[in-house]
Amino acid sequence: MRVLAVNCGSSSLKLRLCDAGDHEIRSLATGVVAGIGADAQVSFHPANGVSSRETASIPGYRTALRALLDLLGEERRTIEAVGHRVVRGGEFVHPAVIDDAVMAAIEAERKVAPLHTGPSLEGIAAAREYLPGVPMVAVFDTAFHSTLPAVAAGYALPHELVRKHRLRRSGYHGIAHRSMAERYAELAGRAPDDVTLITLQLGSGCSAAAVSGGKSVDTSMGFTPLEGLMMATRPGDLDPGAVSYLLREAGTSIEDVDSMLSQKSGLLGVSGVSEDIAVVLDEESRGNARAHHAIEMFCYRVRKYIGAYFAVLGKVEAVVFGGGIGEQPEVRRRICEPLECLGIRVDRGRNVSLDGQEGRLSADGSTVDAWVIPSDEERIIVRDAYLVLRGRQGP
Repeated sequence: MRVLAVNCGSSSLKLRLCDAGDHEIRSLATGVVAGIGADAQVSFHPANGVSSRETASIPGYRTALRALLDLLGEERRTIEAVGHRVVRGGEFVHPAVIDDAVMAAIEAERKVAPLHTGPSLEGIAAAREYLPGVPMVAVFDTAFHSTLPAVAAGYALPHELVRKHRLRRSGYHGIAHRSMAERYAELAGRAPDDVTLITLQLGSGCSAAAVSGGKSVDTSMGFTPLEGLMMATRPGDLDPGAVSYLLREAGTSIEDVDSMLSQKSGLLGVSGVSEDIAVVLDEESRGNARAHHAIEMFCYRVRKYIGAYFAVLGKVEAVVFGGGIGEQPEVRRRICEPLECLGIRVDRGRNVSLDGQEGRLSADGSTVDAWVIPSDEERIIVRDAYLVLRGRQGP
């Protein structure tokens, strides 16, 4: 089955066309529109053909998808199914075939995660317009974390309030965490339900997950994608009293607070120079004290969650890094080296050699391994869409 994966981020759209079968998923082409806006970067990589890269004005997700489908050329006529990443699934704990009712259910979640749900809805609407009649499947980030026990998922708020508004720690980045856990199991020659890991998706958004028996038992993001680790432009864990203080004493509006928490905090807010970890690292090397403080704070927060998840899991066989920040050797080194007391020992040479590559960075004899495994959300999306539709169509 020819399956197209569509992954809409907060400012990007990724696409992958694959041949999917029971035992193999073969990539045919990938495309990315990064920095959607006046100067978007459009790149396209066919498995057999010439890659391309250009700068173009791409005002929105509809235009982004159209541009990438045009680059597919005649291949777009072979598409038999589309899988969409949807960040927040509400009550959905499994992938779902998209119909009007599913669209309405996704729309109802927009108010909780607007920066992510809006792009997903735009991408789905565009795909339904450009590929009429092609069945489509929503694959939900939050589904992987539906296995959190009540003690991990709950908030210590009044019971009736929690029940009325369905307040729970939903978690996000579930597709990425699944990808890392399943790939680690494959590399270790084990079944996915036989691994106990801490997975770290460190990109523009950042989250940690405690994975036991292949299932998520805790995660750092909460009801919204703001909780947990420090991120590129989000603060992570924050005293809620600080927010009410700003609203009361600084005359800050709710809209301004939302903007600050989503777009002006994290690495950008602390460093004052950039949300891009490469730029912040470069500024640190030039003696920028705020950049140094931002990186140290980022790594410290990640270490705290790793330590907490050792306590949650009891025994950990590996810590797995993914995402653009997680693929930075210097960041991995600063996170891991102070954790030798937990059994993680970094091989510095091995770590540096794994710049954007998959592999083990811990030293031989380390009692807890450390790996970098770039997350592959599109592969999970393709596989889930294929399995759902095959189930509807029969074997």
